[in-house]
Amino acid sequence: MKYRLLDLLACPICKHFPLKYYVFSTRTVERSIGDEKKPLCELYCSYKNQFIKDMKEPTPCEECIKYEIVDGLLYCPNCKRWYPIIDEIPRMLPDKLRRKDEDLSFMKKYKNNIPKEILEEGVPFNLKSEQS
Repeated sequence: MKYRLLDLLACPICKHFPLKYYVFSTRTVERSIGDEKKPLCELYCSYKNQFIKDMKEPTPCEECIKYEIVDGLLYCPNCKRWYPIIDEIPRMLPDKLRRKDEDLSFMKKYKNNIPKEILEEGVPFNLKSEQS
């Protein structure tokens, strides 16, 4: 998943923007902006975790475009929903289409990288409710 995708993503349930993200692994790609117009992101620079309008320095587009998130997690602080990023793909399904066993397996695999708040209170599934 490209960092700049976070400039477009909102929580599909409550529409909160921007989503928080946690990166577990990345990969480097050979890419440059070339003739593309900077900044590539219009509202939010996820690479720096800042809204474009609030940035005091030039946008780091040339650096940002070289990295992709392989595994990670997107989190909506408004409704506490979390969405896994697996093999560069954000899995942003509605609750009723998510598979509990797959989500819990993901949480267990990365539990040392996921904040306690998400592990214990994340929606639709979390490790605390699994232990009950």
